[in-house]
Amino acid sequence: MLRSVAAKTLRDQGRALFFWAVGIGSLAILYPALWPSFGRNSTYSKIFEQFPETYRTIITAGLGGDLGTATGYLNTELYSFLAPLLLLIYAVTAGANGIAGEEERGTLDLLLANPVARSRVVLEKALAMALGTAIIGLALWLVLWVGVRAWNMDVGTGNLAAATVAAVVLGVAFGSLSLALGAWTGRRGVALGVTLAVAVLAYFVNALAPVAKVLMPYRPFSPFRYYSGHDPLRNGLHAGDMGVLLGLAVVFLILGVLAFRRRDLAA
Repeated sequence: MLRSVAAKTLRDQGRALFFWAVGIGSLAILYPALWPSFGRNSTYSKIFEQFPETYRTIITAGLGGDLGTATGYLNTELYSFLAPLLLLIYAVTAGANGIAGEEERGTLDLLLANPVARSRVVLEKALAMALGTAIIGLALWLVLWVGVRAWNMDVGTGNLAAATVAAVVLGVAFGSLSLALGAWTGRRGVALGVTLAVAVLAYFVNALAPVAKVLMPYRPFSPFRYYSGHDPLRNGLHAGDMGVLLGLAVVFLILGVLAFRRRDLAA
């Protein structure tokens, strides 16, 4: 009897999770190590400060832009784009594989042959996706925590954790959308493609809104607005923003459960 869909999913993803954690940790340690060369009073920071404000706003999505401080440096180089992107890619891929991936591989029928409800399968797949994303986020935080101490960067441990948690929650929100689309369509490619397209659109709406006023009314519809709106690396987590992202994840999962319970599975 299958006791835990989530535990089995995490076990099956164990090797991939390990390499994701090692990879993101190896990448993350580069940023504190490069701080003396690319941070305060460096030639790179002086060149970056000469870029037009519009350009800096776009590429940092409203975060960072100030390489003269450790917080501004990490925001600009890591938390404005790269960290949420990597966590989002993992979560979206795990979400697409959760239902649609199993269905395309022909293993979903075997899974459902166990005494487990369809709704439980969706929810436990979501739990596995969220836990996997959190594990990778933990690896990112641990490596950065060591790095900022080793290179004497003035970044608080709590704020570093807040920025990482915000990136994890953002990834889980998009991962839940991917899982729901996979549960609805049974097609992994559709779940991946549509979710990543929505993520790209949402990122640019949020990044461009400060300089393209026509987009400002649409900014509240971008999940990235709630990831970066209150700058968690400087100010800590904002309960309202995290509530919106978690609320989106819950709505997507409810829709995914309803769609999966009503759908005839592919043979």
